[in-house]
Amino acid sequence: MLLVKLPSEPTRHRVAVWRELRKVGALSLGQGVWAAPDVPVFAAGIARALELTESAGGEAISLHASGVGVGDAARFEAMFTAAREDDWSEFMADCGKYEAELNKEIRNAKFTLAELEEEEQSLERLRRWHRDIKARDVFGAPTAVEATQRLRHCAERFADYTERVFAALHAPDADGARS
Repeated sequence: MLLVKLPSEPTRHRVAVWRELRKVGALSLGQGVWAAPDVPVFAAGIARALELTESAGGEAISLHASGVGVGDAARFEAMFTAAREDDWSEFMADCGKYEAELNKEIRNAKFTLAELEEEEQSLERLRRWHRDIKARDVFGAPTAVEATQRLRHCAERFADYTERVFAALHAPDADGARS
């Protein structure tokens, strides 16, 4: 658990701390109150948020917390897993956009190396995002398996698009010469 108090101005300090804690996957429980499971994947991000708070002239208290009631740990796990479910849902929506983009390029027969490179970069972004969410998903959100399958499907679609690009680039032109 992390308690953060920052000066109200300039707002960029609050935004920087907020971004760091969101990036690492911590849960915002209220104004200046954040929680994350006590596992190594969160340590660097929490440390960075503490540094940002200190450099902004703020105060932070980092606590090891445990539930008082018997169901508190389960409720925290459920809240944390719900946040990861939101991450996975957003990820899968972007996979859908990626696949729609590939479909459009195939429909328009846009088989260029420049487009291939752009689609490869988009796939790599999806892979990085998947890796980041998977690292934060310490309790195993149910949608994680489906998200992994969606990423695999995106990779398969990209491989198909790659084959189409190379086939188009190496096809003979109208005069019978190879491009």
